[in-house]
Amino acid sequence: MKIVFASIVIATLAATASAQTAEKPAKPAAKSTKPVAVKNAPAPTKRQAAEEAQPTEDYDPTNKLTEGELAISKRVYVGEIPCELGAKVTVKPLRREGFFLVTRGVNRFVMHPVESRTGAIRLEDPARGALWLQLGNKSMLMNQKEGKRLADECQSPEQVAFANEMKNRPPVNILEAPAK
Repeated sequence: MKIVFASIVIATLAATASAQTAEKPAKPAAKSTKPVAVKNAPAPTKRQAAEEAQPTEDYDPTNKLTEGELAISKRVYVGEIPCELGAKVTVKPLRREGFFLVTRGVNRFVMHPVESRTGAIRLEDPARGALWLQLGNKSMLMNQKEGKRLADECQSPEQVAFANEMKNRPPVNILEAPAK
């Protein structure tokens, strides 16, 4: 009885494996106005399709920004910002003033400014736990829920200029005695 059952299972698995690898005959190409897909491009996952279909413009209408947060939003660098290891982060302003769409690969976050004591520009997406931190010489995208950085050493052209200025004229160390 065990041998019969094992042979049925093996035959079923072999049939499904061969059905998956069998090639279908090619259909003649029809003229279409749709853009042609790139060969070997991965198909979008269910998660990607759901995130792209989700309306991001109407994000939490109850969230009202203060005047300080609106002032911070005017200092956020927007556009495609290159990061280390060839990564890119795109920051786009949304129709609603003070809100930004921050994307990196399949990750999409709708962020708004939050005031910080240090003066760093901080954008947060509280629903997904993401944080965009913009300093004078670099920016980084972090996932607070998972406790990891999604992108680091991101630099807009303004930040590259600031970093070069820091190399040429380093800031004064307040802990050292002044030079005489």
